[in-house]
Amino acid sequence: MWHRRVLLVTILLLAIHRPTAYAAQVQELVLDNGLKVLLLEDHKSPAVTFQVWYRVGGRNEKDGKSGLAHFLEHMMFKGTPTTGPEEYSRIIAKNGGRSNAFTSSDVTVYFATMSREKIGIELELEADRMANALLGETYFEAEKKVIQEERRLRTEDNPGAALSEVASAVAFMIHPYRRPVVGWMEDIQNLTRQDLVDFYKLYYEPNNAFIVVSGDFSSDDILAKIRAAFGKIPRGAEPPKVLTQEPEQRGERRVIFKKEAELPFTLLFYHTPNLKSPDSFALDLLSVVLAGGRSSRLYHELVYQKRLVRNVDADYSGVVIDPMGFSITAQLLPGVEPTNLEREIDRLVEKVKTELISDRELQKAKNQIEAAFVFAQDSIFGQAMKVGSYEAAGGWKQMEGYLDGISKVTRDDIRRVARQYLKTDTRTVGTLIPTKAQ
Repeated sequence: MWHRRVLLVTILLLAIHRPTAYAAQVQELVLDNGLKVLLLEDHKSPAVTFQVWYRVGGRNEKDGKSGLAHFLEHMMFKGTPTTGPEEYSRIIAKNGGRSNAFTSSDVTVYFATMSREKIGIELELEADRMANALLGETYFEAEKKVIQEERRLRTEDNPGAALSEVASAVAFMIHPYRRPVVGWMEDIQNLTRQDLVDFYKLYYEPNNAFIVVSGDFSSDDILAKIRAAFGKIPRGAEPPKVLTQEPEQRGERRVIFKKEAELPFTLLFYHTPNLKSPDSFALDLLSVVLAGGRSSRLYHELVYQKRLVRNVDADYSGVVIDPMGFSITAQLLPGVEPTNLEREIDRLVEKVKTELISDRELQKAKNQIEAAFVFAQDSIFGQAMKVGSYEAAGGWKQMEGYLDGISKVTRDDIRRVARQYLKTDTRTVGTLIPTKAQ
């Protein structure tokens, strides 16, 4: 009980003494070749995070070429004329740094965290592979097998992920968000090295990228290094824009997915706007009210009281380039019928649509969101990720209004967005039915 009280007091103090959003401290400048640079000095720890964000992900692929952006991310570690295959990671580690990369539907990101004295090494390595990646034929087929195994482990052997992939393909009819970022297995198998080379030349240009640096550095010093390393890379042609818009859904869609698994899964996906809509703040809070922690409505009733599910989650995807969605997912306990669980979820969602949540419930959700936002500032990597995510989705300055937007949400707003967006006619219901191994 004492620990719970301390946590509650901490969250309340953070909400009352809310610091200025760190977006206000970001410095922005654009090099002549179109490369945007975002700097956030933070001297509380002697480390620097350096990130290169390319504005390309699964969203930019074509049918039959799914997984191309992710495959290219892997191949970017295979060397340049001056850096040997896999040398990048060894150099960073040898100098006390940590590095990695990831691909999403919207972006591909490469990053490392190192000491202030060593961060120039990362900077030079990233500039080198932006311009000179070899994407060597020698490693192509071997890396294809690595990616196929990654798909097996993360998607095909993960029932929840497998259901989400199939449901996305049904929820989106024409928008590229319907395709898995890792790619369909058949597409991965058919990708060629030339596909990677063409994709690299088209999207890995300074005018289609931006840099985020956070931590213990001098802006003048690091800007000079960035100009020297990246400024000489010529601007490329403007990549083609993705203009596809998902048509309005006019009726519930359902998908039954049978797969070897221990327990059934249920997924409910609703189309919603992204952060460009003023409703994004209320949708964020609605996800917390429904399943943000053990005292949330869905968790308390479905996990504790009725013991229908092992776990339940609600997620609103707002920080994305194009409208995505609001999802509720649950892993059922043995003997529970998916239809019964779906009925219970619908009942609880309907209650939020018809009855105002309590003032206490709303304030608790606000405190949770605000505390998470504030705690993220303790990590220079978290700071950089937040700045980069907002920049990719539509501009980093949108961060500045986030806490204020959350604070202004009312109980009426929560009920209104639940009514407006959590509708049967605009949702996709996915059910995973376990099968036994053959």
